[in-house]
Amino acid sequence: MDIFNVLTLIGGLSLFLFGMSIMGQALERRAGEQLRSLLERLTTGKFAGLLTGLGVTAVIQSSSATTVMVVGFVNSGLMTLKQAINIIMGANIGTTVTAWILSLAGIDSGNLFIRLLKPSSFTPVLAFIGIIFYMFVTDTKKKDTGMILLGFATLMFGMESMSGAVAGLRDVPAFQQMFLLFKNPVLGVLAGAVLTAVIQSSSASVGILQALAVTGQVSYGAAIPIIMGQNIGTCATALISSVGANRNAKRAAMVHLSFNIIGAGVWLSIFCLLQTLFYPVLLDEPASRLGIAVAHSVFNILCTVLMLPLSGLLERLVTTLVPDTKQPETFSELDERLFTTPSIALERCQTVAFDMAETAVSALKGALCVLREYSPETAAAIRAKETRTDHDEDILGTYLVKLSARQISELDSREAAKLLKMIGDFERIADHAVNLVESAEELRDKELRLTDAAVKELAVISAAVSDILDLALAAFLHNDLTAASKVEALEQVIDRLKERLRTRHILRLQKGGCTIDAGFGWLDMLTNLERTADHCSNIAGCVMDAAHDNLNLHQSLREIRDGSEDFQEQYREYTRKYALP
Repeated sequence: MDIFNVLTLIGGLSLFLFGMSIMGQALERRAGEQLRSLLERLTTGKFAGLLTGLGVTAVIQSSSATTVMVVGFVNSGLMTLKQAINIIMGANIGTTVTAWILSLAGIDSGNLFIRLLKPSSFTPVLAFIGIIFYMFVTDTKKKDTGMILLGFATLMFGMESMSGAVAGLRDVPAFQQMFLLFKNPVLGVLAGAVLTAVIQSSSASVGILQALAVTGQVSYGAAIPIIMGQNIGTCATALISSVGANRNAKRAAMVHLSFNIIGAGVWLSIFCLLQTLFYPVLLDEPASRLGIAVAHSVFNILCTVLMLPLSGLLERLVTTLVPDTKQPETFSELDERLFTTPSIALERCQTVAFDMAETAVSALKGALCVLREYSPETAAAIRAKETRTDHDEDILGTYLVKLSARQISELDSREAAKLLKMIGDFERIADHAVNLVESAEELRDKELRLTDAAVKELAVISAAVSDILDLALAAFLHNDLTAASKVEALEQVIDRLKERLRTRHILRLQKGGCTIDAGFGWLDMLTNLERTADHCSNIAGCVMDAAHDNLNLHQSLREIRDGSEDFQEQYREYTRKYALP
């Protein structure tokens, strides 16, 4: 093996790892909705969780990514430790799919139809289709499909390059001696664990082992312990990801490690026993790519069969390894570990944004109550809600910006942009709630009273604002375009109400029916109520923009006002409904 073979090996390994990475990322984006659907169907049942882990890992081709995702779910409070255990077990089986795909490279037959199954026969076609989809098609989903095909072709090309580069090692005595050394099961397990921990992918390390198998020097006696070690090494990714997480998330990472160590320990002991007592002839046979894929699957299935009935004991074990503390458990709803699956990370953003929206609307409605009858408890609750919305906007904005910077689908990108635009409006609504409370407190502290006429007028505009808040919230929470379409007409009515109430107030001042100090408080209230309606209009406009793939908010609102008979009818209806006394 000369320097050129070494360079070819390095290049092939690089292409293999790169292809696996970009294919996995594209699969995650392409399967985002399906992953979200799988998560929604998740139950506490053992087999449901097992199948979920198997399915997700088979799709994204990485048990490490699935386990990191699970750690993020547990850290966010989205999943219990019991659910996580079953999913992690399923992930170990799902990751074996990659080895079966890679084993196709070992097909050797003169039959035309069988040769067509060999990757070197069909990957050029896949690469050609992939580059057409990626370069010449504008649809994002088809671009991702093209990236999947290109990633797979790159991966298989890297695999073939590695196999060709190491083929000459079959005649190198030192290489043969190395694999004779790995027939010591303990050394084999250590080698597999270290290699996988370094490249952080058991699928990739199994692929490398399959590439080395073409030398004919990798016996089943050496390959099987290495495969066992690879399962342990892949835990490194989850353990690293659990740093800084809560107790249950750390326990989920420990489940992955404990499951693989116990499984490898039990079956390695049985393997050593069989090797000592019977020493099957198969152990000295050269391992094929297909044989390695079979061994990988059988080992992981056996581990799951062993541990699935003992999942309760496994839960107690990791609870002992990561004990409870006196500090209460905390959850991070927006965990950056979820970036491994952007569609699910975005779903968590939606959940936090929905909660923020309901909090902001609740604060403003509470402020309307305070305007009618002041309550210190209600005022304190409103301030607490405003603080909470400030916090939510800060963490959501930061998280969404980081998420948007990653390679996410066009649909997810639009949703992230929509949320970024709207959370600011909800935060400002909560600010206006506090402003209204302060106006009410100022009137109370100065022992000022609004006139009876002003109280009646305040009731009218307050009812209109309460109505527009409900419409905007419904539009946001349920993507309700009907509710969104009504907001702009009501906002125009509220604008008109504000101007008319300002005019009436000036007339009262001129007639001496209202004091100047009380008038300042009254004008502040009107301003905050009208601006609340403006933010509701922005929210509804964003909902409608998103539905029509249009980011020009002002143009959308102008089109609603100017070109819609429905708008005119709604405006007339709200004008009658909120007529001044």
